[in-house]
Amino acid sequence: MVFGRSDRRRQEPEQAPVALKILVAGGFGVGKTTLVGAVSEIKPLRTEEALSAAGEPVDDTAGVEQKTTTTVAMDFGRITVREGLVLYLFGTPGQDRFWFLWDELAQGALGAVVLADTRRLEDCFAAVDYFERRGIPFAVAVNCFEGARSFPAEAVRDALDLDEHVPVVACDARERESAKEVLIAVVEHALRRSAEARASEPVPAP
Repeated sequence: MVFGRSDRRRQEPEQAPVALKILVAGGFGVGKTTLVGAVSEIKPLRTEEALSAAGEPVDDTAGVEQKTTTTVAMDFGRITVREGLVLYLFGTPGQDRFWFLWDELAQGALGAVVLADTRRLEDCFAAVDYFERRGIPFAVAVNCFEGARSFPAEAVRDALDLDEHVPVVACDARERESAKEVLIAVVEHALRRSAEARASEPVPAP
């Protein structure tokens, strides 16, 4: 039997999609769980527990007094950005006492989102420092909370002392398309950094 070109294509096995790992980090109550839930195409895995009286001395709820739960391990979701490209999202816990989990979650990550709230911008300092020290590409996404003052991207960049190549974007963590644009910015930034690193590598002598 002779196969035509279209028949040969049907015989070829489909390529598995490229899967990339992205972290979603930031301070307590900044919207990490909300972003993962809004953008995930599967029911997100959540590890939330109710805030308790025992945690009051270490859980700073200033500015987020209405929050009643906290992530104690991670949030997990998945989104297909385009055909052949899938992102696995890992939302990190925001409180200091859970930061020991970050090293495990960061293994194999292509990049990260650092969510920021302009009313409590200092809450994302630790996440910015973490990714800078480990050389993990990241973008800062300013979550636009109702009633929060809006600032230009350059003002946020200066306040966080970010390098000029770090993307700073505004988003609404509740909106799927807005969250998706943030993830695309992270992937593009990470791939650009990877290409630059490869281009700067010395060419081996023949």
